[in-house]
Amino acid sequence: MADSISMKKLVTRLLLVVVAMFVFGFALVPIYDVMCKAFGINGKTAGQYEGEQTVDVSRQVRVQFLSTNAADMAWDFYPKGDELVAHPGAVNEMIFIAHNPTDRPMSAQAVPSIAPSAAAAYFHKTECFCFTQQVLQPGQRIEMPVRFIVDRDMPKDVKHLTLSYTLFDITARHPPVAVAASTGG
Repeated sequence: MADSISMKKLVTRLLLVVVAMFVFGFALVPIYDVMCKAFGINGKTAGQYEGEQTVDVSRQVRVQFLSTNAADMAWDFYPKGDELVAHPGAVNEMIFIAHNPTDRPMSAQAVPSIAPSAAAAYFHKTECFCFTQQVLQPGQRIEMPVRFIVDRDMPKDVKHLTLSYTLFDITARHPPVAVAASTGG
């Protein structure tokens, strides 16, 4: 009888642990967003630009570009330039280079971040390689553009932004298809 009661308690506790794991899993993203906002890290960019299409040539914002690879990523990955000067309202572009030096096809995903995070709501990407997974064949090198607009409504005291990307190897989760070599016949 005592074994039956302790078995029921064990099953109940295990079920509660499973439920708690699911709740924590769903709560993790909002908790992460709140922590990032509170600590000023990992600023996410704003959505589509809906402001005036006029350019504020009287104002300049320096945009710095950084790139890093996650620990298991073998690709070469870097921006063509370290920074550019943007006028709010203007469309800007920076090219990032990716090169797969390995002997196998690989898939990658870039995750962006904006600093200071308070300015992220005023940074609008209109085209970005981070929107899709990148697949490179062995030895392949590509140029990947990021096009963006700094919102005219960005606070005037923000004069410098940093757009950084971390490149992750997602080959194990999203295996690429190898391109067959041409026989040239």
